[in-house]
Amino acid sequence: MPHKPVNFVEMSPACGAIVQDLDLSNGLTNQQFDEIYNAVVDRIVLVFRNQTLTRAQHKQFSRQFGELHIHPSKRNGLNKDDPETFIIDIKPSAIQSNGEPWHSDVSCDSMPPAASILYITEIPENDGGDTQFMNMHAAFDSLSPDLQTLLADKTAFHDGEHDLKHYGIKLRPGQEYPAHSHPMVTAHPSTGRPTLFVNPGFTTHIENMPKWESKMLLDGLFAYTASNPRLQCRIKWAPGTLTMWDNRSVQHQAIFDYAGWSRYGERMTVASNQAPLPYKA
Repeated sequence: MPHKPVNFVEMSPACGAIVQDLDLSNGLTNQQFDEIYNAVVDRIVLVFRNQTLTRAQHKQFSRQFGELHIHPSKRNGLNKDDPETFIIDIKPSAIQSNGEPWHSDVSCDSMPPAASILYITEIPENDGGDTQFMNMHAAFDSLSPDLQTLLADKTAFHDGEHDLKHYGIKLRPGQEYPAHSHPMVTAHPSTGRPTLFVNPGFTTHIENMPKWESKMLLDGLFAYTASNPRLQCRIKWAPGTLTMWDNRSVQHQAIFDYAGWSRYGERMTVASNQAPLPYKA
């Protein structure tokens, strides 16, 4: 039987594509894998609607892209159940959600994850709980050449405890979260494209720069990118929606506009085998 090409429908000029009529429950053929991989590198965010997946099938699909990443909360004893599965279980009593600040997943790791694959099975009754995504290739490209040159020569510090503070979580004695320095501008390992690699969730400061200059520059970058819809796309979830994103190229933000309702999903995260590469023009 001849191969039927995967059909992609663009979501916004910046990023995002809906993958039409593809059942993920049996994994991907080699041809489908190549098309999906190339699409997620190009469009950065892929949305698969109307999926019915067990956790094992979700893992099977995710493992086609690499070994699964173990979240720091599973490494340090905060949660030892099924270390490969990151659970998003928001109750009606919640006052906040996972991932409200703009961030790339676990950028505090020495080798931040390559991709994230989130499968939502319960959405709030008010249809809230969207996720916004931001193309960080486009963010870098939109900066002036002088600012690009300045940033490409800098490193920034990413601290997992900084992220925990957003949720009022304090580590117990003996527990620790990763913290690492990364280039402010990274090169995508598949394409070489430059990416602005700092985010409000994890990045605390620019290294080898006075504190006030670091704060001024980071605050300015964060405000500029977050307020620029030309860099973004927005996912409206439905039960059975799976979304995959290239964590090396994108930031995302969970919208908590559903206090009093529930939301449930499970995320598999594809590990990287290398630290972020500095971009050299």
